[in-house]
Amino acid sequence: MQEYSIGRLNNRFVVVWYEEDGRRRRYRLDADTLESAEAEARDVLLAQTAGKDELTVAAIWNAYSVTVEGRPAHDSMRYTGRSVLPWFGAFRPDQIGVQDCKAYTTDRRQAGIQDGTIWTQLGKLRTCLNWAEKTGLIDRAPYIERPSKPAPKERYLTRQEISRLLAVDCAPHIKLATWLMLSTAARVTAVLELTWDRVDFERRQINLRTGGGQRKGRAIVPMTESLYSALLNAQKAALSEYVVEWAGGPVKSIKKGFKAAAVAAGLPDVSPHVLRHTAAVHMAEADIPMDEIAQFLGHSDSRITASVYARYSPEHLRKAANALEFD
Repeated sequence: MQEYSIGRLNNRFVVVWYEEDGRRRRYRLDADTLESAEAEARDVLLAQTAGKDELTVAAIWNAYSVTVEGRPAHDSMRYTGRSVLPWFGAFRPDQIGVQDCKAYTTDRRQAGIQDGTIWTQLGKLRTCLNWAEKTGLIDRAPYIERPSKPAPKERYLTRQEISRLLAVDCAPHIKLATWLMLSTAARVTAVLELTWDRVDFERRQINLRTGGGQRKGRAIVPMTESLYSALLNAQKAALSEYVVEWAGGPVKSIKKGFKAAAVAAGLPDVSPHVLRHTAAVHMAEADIPMDEIAQFLGHSDSRITASVYARYSPEHLRKAANALEFD
């Protein structure tokens, strides 16, 4: 990326850079903090210095990845790029048509990739190109056609299945991670990133958020009694700042360990994400209000929660059904 500097002019942030001919350029920013100015400056610089007629999807993909550096989306862009860029990377955005998207979908299906994954991959491409249009890198983002989004999986664990999973003899960090996912409805990433300074034993609360602020699906939730006991025991043996640890350090993945535990419990089709879904379903079945479940899940809009979980509530549509009671 072009070298630049952030300065201030009349109490406003500005980005300054030099053209190839030595001319000094300055652009006033809307940002009100240095951190946001850094992010906005990169967008401005890319928009001002990129050649629209020559910009490829790969170049746009890399530029967008820079703007989400340090966030989970950055890793997602890197992984997704391994599939998307070999197919679309050399094209300019204006060269991409619906037939290219359909051909990509066909190719991925033939490789055994599920439609849900293809939907996500093409969604990343759509997001990336829409960002390029919004920031002025390109004049117009092409339409990216995706396969229909599959219906959400209905799999969740019954109380009997939960008991079987928790009874499995497995590594302590797998057991603790399982307890945390079931009792907090947290995603596996949030559980593996949890540190002891965000476990409040006095208030019996767990802060699943990180210092970087609110992140997708993260909340501050109370501990259950069983989780409280499990965490007390785990803290006594802790060797690091991470709640879920292995050999005195953080755990990057529990995929293999959890899979082994699930198979041992006779639940070969269960993944860590099923535990988050399980927690939400059991709250709904207990007739917990949707707005409370939404807060537990870290959803910003309870309508999203209701669209997925309202049907599990015993009172869902009950008044409507009562209106159809005829003598």
